[in-house]
Amino acid sequence: MPGAVYSPFADRIAAHPGPLFPLHVGDTWMEPFEGGRMQDQRVEEHPGMHRYCDTRGIPDLVDAVVEKLRARNGLRADPDSVLVTGGATGGLACVVGALVEPGEEVLVLAPFWPLIRGIVQSFRGVPVEVPFYDRVDSAEAAVAAVRERCSERTVALYVSTPSNPTGVVLPETWLAALADFARENDLWLLSDEVYEDFVYRGEHVSLGPMAPERTVSVYSFSKAYGMAGNRVGYLSGPAEIVDEARKIGTHSFYHAPVGGQLAALSALRGGASWVENARASYREVGEAVAAALGRPAPGGSTFLFLDVGSRIDERGMQGFLADCFDDGVMVAPGASSGAAYADWVRLCYTAVPPDAAREAVNRLARRL
Repeated sequence: MPGAVYSPFADRIAAHPGPLFPLHVGDTWMEPFEGGRMQDQRVEEHPGMHRYCDTRGIPDLVDAVVEKLRARNGLRADPDSVLVTGGATGGLACVVGALVEPGEEVLVLAPFWPLIRGIVQSFRGVPVEVPFYDRVDSAEAAVAAVRERCSERTVALYVSTPSNPTGVVLPETWLAALADFARENDLWLLSDEVYEDFVYRGEHVSLGPMAPERTVSVYSFSKAYGMAGNRVGYLSGPAEIVDEARKIGTHSFYHAPVGGQLAALSALRGGASWVENARASYREVGEAVAAALGRPAPGGSTFLFLDVGSRIDERGMQGFLADCFDDGVMVAPGASSGAAYADWVRLCYTAVPPDAAREAVNRLARRL
């Protein structure tokens, strides 16, 4: 499994002499909305908040998630089909642990969120990378790309939309074609929808309703409401698989932090305006930094993915990242998102305030 998947220079941050722009990790500079912050959760209002809770999640939060999944995502959710997890990362680990036997393969559309590869490996599965987001231009091509890498050992397909790291929002016709392919080949679908709230062009479509009998959908309060440190996500799928995933969660993180779950419940009840403001800010800065780099504006998520091969010298990617670090800019190596992307880098334009993101990208543009 890879170690430092986001930056080989993370241990040198404190010693950097000048301003530093950490664009290497997907996060937001914004604090959560007032009422949804950790200091807003008080024992007087939530007696027992420092004790254990049900491993499925706080009942009120589970009920609120069910309501959201039905209304927004079109899923036939109920409490038995929902699991609150230690972030979407913990949720995806639970699902992979429930579905994948050692030696079995999971198709991963690439470039991908870096941790999914290690999650599959941690359960002794085999991640099979499918070059996709920068190469596929139709539903037919999408299926062809997946079919080429599918084998008799394949048990699941991982799909991310909006995509981390490319910002691509997959059209409904492509998702429907992938769902049909999964049904024809008896594959599970792992639908990573943690950036569903941040779509700037097109429309987010949930994969689950297209193949509900074989799809596990994963979501996150980390991205939606600026609560990454709270470690709360959730998943929904067939009840028999959710029960198995719950076993993995119980024997790893036991349950998501109770304080984080209370903040998540507040977010579902009163965080809509925060999301709207964040979306507008993210769209504006995403368009600005893309223009500065001569790239198309992202369709969604909070990332740009750049081919920097023409600026890599005999030192390789490490040398390029070192030069960027000297400029005060930290970006993630593209190889963390797929072996075919060793000459690419990923940057998160929401990790710092908009003016800082513009300054960082101007420095990167000069380097390029």
